Amino acid sequence: MAKNTVLSRYSPDTTARFLCCALTTLVILAGITVLIVYLVYRPSHPHFAVLSAAIYRLTNATSAAPASAISTSFQFTISIRNSNDRTSIQYDRLCAYVAYRDQPITPPTSLPSLYQESDGTVTVSPVIGGEAVPVSAEVEAGLMTEEAFGVVPLRLVITGRLKYRPGPFKSGWVNVYVKCDVLVGLKKGVSGLVPLLGQSECDVDT
Repeated sequence: MAKNTVLSRYSPDTTARFLCCALTTLVILAGITVLIVYLVYRPSHPHFAVLSAAIYRLTNATSAAPASAISTSFQFTISIRNSNDRTSIQYDRLCAYVAYRDQPITPPTSLPSLYQESDGTVTVSPVIGGEAVPVSAEVEAGLMTEEAFGVVPLRLVITGRLKYRPGPFKSGWVNVYVKCDVLVGLKKGVSGLVPLLGQSECDVDT
């Protein structure tokens, strides 16, 4: 009788319950570990800001297409700051263009790939424009009118992808969309550096 009692302590049901409890405990501990690592290395978006702008050409151009065309040449100095203390960032397939009233007025310009250390800042100064870009008649007229007025609202757009490197880990590639709405002072017929009016911080979406 005593022998049967001892054997019953190690029945299959008891062993299964023990294994289930052990597995649940391991899953909970793994989840807590992942949460702690995430909180320690959690990356935040990089910060983009326009530091200066130059306009070398902003004219209407003859186009064979029915739409009007704009010929432009801009140069923006852009600051990219990585505020993460433990995470570096890798940028790839970056491309920039300038838009007015939600219509591109420059062709896209490729930017070099970047690797940014944690808590670091890099500066890029791409020249954007060159070729004439077809636009609607409303955009052409509005742009010429605001140029004559002396204040032109522009949108600098940067697209691409980035990869976070938090400590010993590495994330997958994430698409990034940067939108910089700038207001520039411009005198007709004058080229070169132009004053930035108002806020120069950019919105970053991933």
